[in-house]
Amino acid sequence: MAVEISQINPFGSFNIGLGAIGNGLALFFIVFLILGGIGFLIFQRISKKQFKHVIPLYKLIGNVPTRVGIYRAKDFAISKAGDKLWFVSGVKKFIPPATLQSAPNEYMHWEREDGEWINFVMGDLDKSQKQAGVKYIVQDMRSQRIATNNILEQRLLNKGFWDKYKDLIIHLGFYLITTIMLVIIFWMWSDIVTDVAGLVDKLDTLITKMENLKCVDKINSIVPTA
Repeated sequence: MAVEISQINPFGSFNIGLGAIGNGLALFFIVFLILGGIGFLIFQRISKKQFKHVIPLYKLIGNVPTRVGIYRAKDFAISKAGDKLWFVSGVKKFIPPATLQSAPNEYMHWEREDGEWINFVMGDLDKSQKQAGVKYIVQDMRSQRIATNNILEQRLLNKGFWDKYKDLIIHLGFYLITTIMLVIIFWMWSDIVTDVAGLVDKLDTLITKMENLKCVDKINSIVPTA
């Protein structure tokens, strides 16, 4: 019994379409982006919750008090009795917990010449001006307020299409893109399942041919006795 070359070639019918590989890679890339985005958002949420203290830092630059940065800090326990420090992200600095707030969970600090951070709050500007003898000119302030109000009214009344509907357009675009991505994922998933099923059938055929090849070798190896 003659054996053809195509029958003994184990890879003769092993033909994986590039479409299945491309669809699989595309699906893996899309799922990776979605899961990566979700993981990044969760990480940001957890990090923001831990570093809940906001620290605007000021220092003297050119004889002018200037804000040089906004940092975030988290509680760092140093004992089991409730003692703690604040660990400031970005500068990797430990500072004592502040008590003077300028806003909810916001504590302004001043950096001294020796690098020490001091918690402070702004003073009463009205009280300082009264003590300095500053007199308010009511008529000038009223005129300026009226002029500002008119400018704002003109600005709001002359809004363009983008100024009026930009938030709505952005939200609709986000939901539209998300919906399209989900549709593509489900559509490609059915194609991948079909390609994988065809691949399994080809593997079964390959295994059957290899088994037949072994049987042919065994038959040819039998030597008839005299």
